[in-house]
Amino acid sequence: MKQFLLSLNIRLGKHFSFPFEGRFALVLKAFSHREKQVFFAAMGVLVGTTIVLLIGVNRAFIVKVPTSGGTLIEGVLNTPAHINPLLATGEIGSEADRDLTALIYSGLLRANGNGSFVPDLAESYEVSPDGLLYTFILKKNLTWHDGKKVTASDVVFTIKTAQDSRMKSPKRASWDGVGVEQIDDMTVRFTLKKPYAPFIENTTMGILPEHIWKTIDFNRFDTNKYNREPIGSGPYKFTAVKTTTRDGDEVPVSYTLTSFKGFALGKPYISTIKTIFYQSEDDLIKAFKAGDIGSINSISPERAGDLVGSGSRIEHTPLPRVLAVFFNQNQAPIFAELAVRKALALAVDKQAIIDKALAGYGVVIDSPIPPVALGYKDSAPERPRAERLAAARTLLTNAGWKYDETSNTWTKKSKKETLTLHFDLSTSEAPELKTVAQELKTSWEELGVGVDVRVFATGDLKETVVRPRKFDALFFGQVLGRDGDPYPFWHSSQRLDPGLNIASYTNQRADKILDDARTETDHKKRVTYYSSFEDEIAKDVPAVFIYAPEFLYAVPEKVQGLKLGSITIPSERFLNVYEWYIETDNVWKIFTP
Repeated sequence: MKQFLLSLNIRLGKHFSFPFEGRFALVLKAFSHREKQVFFAAMGVLVGTTIVLLIGVNRAFIVKVPTSGGTLIEGVLNTPAHINPLLATGEIGSEADRDLTALIYSGLLRANGNGSFVPDLAESYEVSPDGLLYTFILKKNLTWHDGKKVTASDVVFTIKTAQDSRMKSPKRASWDGVGVEQIDDMTVRFTLKKPYAPFIENTTMGILPEHIWKTIDFNRFDTNKYNREPIGSGPYKFTAVKTTTRDGDEVPVSYTLTSFKGFALGKPYISTIKTIFYQSEDDLIKAFKAGDIGSINSISPERAGDLVGSGSRIEHTPLPRVLAVFFNQNQAPIFAELAVRKALALAVDKQAIIDKALAGYGVVIDSPIPPVALGYKDSAPERPRAERLAAARTLLTNAGWKYDETSNTWTKKSKKETLTLHFDLSTSEAPELKTVAQELKTSWEELGVGVDVRVFATGDLKETVVRPRKFDALFFGQVLGRDGDPYPFWHSSQRLDPGLNIASYTNQRADKILDDARTETDHKKRVTYYSSFEDEIAKDVPAVFIYAPEFLYAVPEKVQGLKLGSITIPSERFLNVYEWYIETDNVWKIFTP
């Protein structure tokens, strides 16, 4: 046997020998020393070139792709107490509540940042032709963070809980009059009394797990432990909370969340998000600069410039808010004249105001529909200031107003009295609003219009000025939702408190347009309605629309995949958090989707 193997080995060795090996050695031996140097140099160049080419080819076909891993440390103002989608609103919850709720809970749909929605817990949905029935089918095999199955029963329970007056949920108004029923384990249906196009946004509200909350008495709804140790079905799940004792109470210092592999849109790439809480913007910025936290949001524009660099960047996007001067024609007779309202609008240097008061972080607007809202139109380019002031003076002169260069005033005689172009401008004590009000005063005084700025504490402004409509002109902000429906702010039915039509605007054609727009489910037709509404507003000039502020988010350079898009509140910066990533891997293109 041993002899056989030896013989076989010899035969195979002969069979697989290189026929040119000996010849190559003989040729190489025949080379002179100089020829050998040239030969080996050429071989070195060939090998080096081949390696470079292979590296280039490899790089051409290799791409970086996101992979799991990494930790993001967020700094947030205030502390959480109601991490609950039915409570984490502006009326009850803090910014910390809303941030954590956005990370921990999922809705049927999820806003995608470009004005539309993507399925979250829902696999699909249908709207009946009459716009009254919305039927949602849930994705299969969804689970809560504790492993229990998500069903249509959870959805019905959540909506009925929101509707229960005993729970005192701020979300109740959104669901008032909406019928909800479970068709089967995976199907739920909503019934509206009349068509309401913005309803679809309601379905982005986070869903509560029925098996956790159904045994909790309504008296303990806002105080039980699940508001502090939440169980949801969103992209991140609660892992740990660190607390400290303050004034005898246990107060959260930080929350640690980990990515949830069962999330309906796929396990997030970033493994851990830690949120640390601070009591002031100064403390927040100090911690950011010290490197204790990696990202902060809702910072004031004037301080944003100090945060750029050192491995961080500023992401920013317009908010659906309208900052404008509203004229009260019922209290100040001078505003009853269209020429006066138009002249005042012409005299405002909008971009200069944004640059000075917001460090450039704002968008000029010309209508009550802000950026990213349905029907928004880009503002027209501003004409040179001198040209606009000249046009404003011409408008006033043609309307019978006379200018006195000595006193820098405009006056006009009426049947009963002599009117003077002078009025009070009321606003909030918020630094940004005060700065803008002073800029407006300067602009209008250059035109020859006298302005007295009256500054109020925010609460006083609302109760003593806005609600009773006790102002000549008001510099104020309107906060619109994702849909941007202007009905609450401009329909004549809303002109008295508690309505939000603070300009007391009345226009029957505009009313009809707004009525039709909110019942129209066809996207293109609604845009047409809002375009017509903007035309009516532009014709009447009930206000001077100045700017929409921007949301600012300082975030580490290492965080990629972040897309702010259109957001309505700061917590919506997490809309595509499951696509954010820190770690990457190199793979060949053929292996990528």
